[in-house]
Amino acid sequence: MANDVTDKLAVLIDADNARPAIVDGLLAEVAKFGTAHVKRIYGDWTGPNLGGWKAVLLDHSIQPIQQFAYTSGKNATDSAMIIDAMDLLYSARFDGFCIVSSDSDFTRLASRIREAGLTVYGFGERKTPQPFVSACDKFIYTDRLVGTVESEPEEPKAKKTANELRGDTKLMNLLRNAIDAASDENGWAALSTVGGIVNKRSPDFDSRDYGYSRFSGLINAIGLFDTEDRQIGNGKHPFVRVKPKAR
Repeated sequence: MANDVTDKLAVLIDADNARPAIVDGLLAEVAKFGTAHVKRIYGDWTGPNLGGWKAVLLDHSIQPIQQFAYTSGKNATDSAMIIDAMDLLYSARFDGFCIVSSDSDFTRLASRIREAGLTVYGFGERKTPQPFVSACDKFIYTDRLVGTVESEPEEPKAKKTANELRGDTKLMNLLRNAIDAASDENGWAALSTVGGIVNKRSPDFDSRDYGYSRFSGLINAIGLFDTEDRQIGNGKHPFVRVKPKAR
């Protein structure tokens, strides 16, 4: 499913595996993908460890869901969140889900939602296990989210130089392969299509990790690709190709 700001989304937050400091940036990021029609957060609100979340829930209209820890060492919160997610899925009222957690227990949930044809956006810390990351259509690491309530916005990452970017073999292979997969007989590919392929092959890809707020900025900074704008319908659309080798 292509990103559409009119998509109806369900935002489900695992309070035990997310920090309240991310809430502003989280909701701003969610708004890029659609409208949060449901915002729920799960945890045992009788304990002191979730006190930081209590201060921000009302301001952001996030509904806390109480889940007692029935047995020591067992995470009842995960089970409650998964059950609610399946109920919302079966209601057929949503276009996608935002799962906020760094817990691998949600890997199968993400896969099941995608099997139903809905989009899954994952949000978690860098420690998030790769299976959960790969199970999502798009995964955003929460340290990228700025405009927090508990701290000043993070400084943007320093822009990597052209030489640094060219020396990143994984990045270059990802971009070249995506352009090749989307290109016409002349080697040109729509930048939006290339970006879509990159995200499908690497759900946690984000140009902000390289210091560029936009994918187009990253492409131009590398210096190995030609770009041009083409008039299609009423608007201009960027295209990209690998620069031909000099003869």
